[in-house]
Amino acid sequence: MPELFMGTDAGQNKNFSTKVLVSDDSETVRRGIRQLLSAHTKIEIVGEAANYAQTIQLVCDLHPEIVVLDLHMPDERSHTPQEVKSHLKHRCQILAISFWNDEATALLADCYGAVTFLDKTNLANTLIPTIVRLREKRGLE
Repeated sequence: MPELFMGTDAGQNKNFSTKVLVSDDSETVRRGIRQLLSAHTKIEIVGEAANYAQTIQLVCDLHPEIVVLDLHMPDERSHTPQEVKSHLKHRCQILAISFWNDEATALLADCYGAVTFLDKTNLANTLIPTIVRLREKRGLE
């Protein structure tokens, strides 16, 4: 079941925070990303998805600006990169993540329409700076 998160200040900073959906089949990874991002006051996690079907549904329902998207989830054979991209690309920016840091996975990230590809083993150092950089490009910093 997808999870929604509405912090006590979620409604107060909507115009100033970047809404993020975390999509990963691992509860441990989602929890780690949630803890990491919760330390930043201008990032609001609006929900979590454990597969591509939930991701597509939550993007339509929650309108996040950024989706942190695991490239390898259990239902990947049911949802092609092109299908996921068609549902997400015009609604939000995709930050692809994976433990596999090779050329084939980077190409897969491109197929999903990701603006960047991040190595899961280094998210503690790369995720927040990447989101901040995207905020700055949109003129929110």
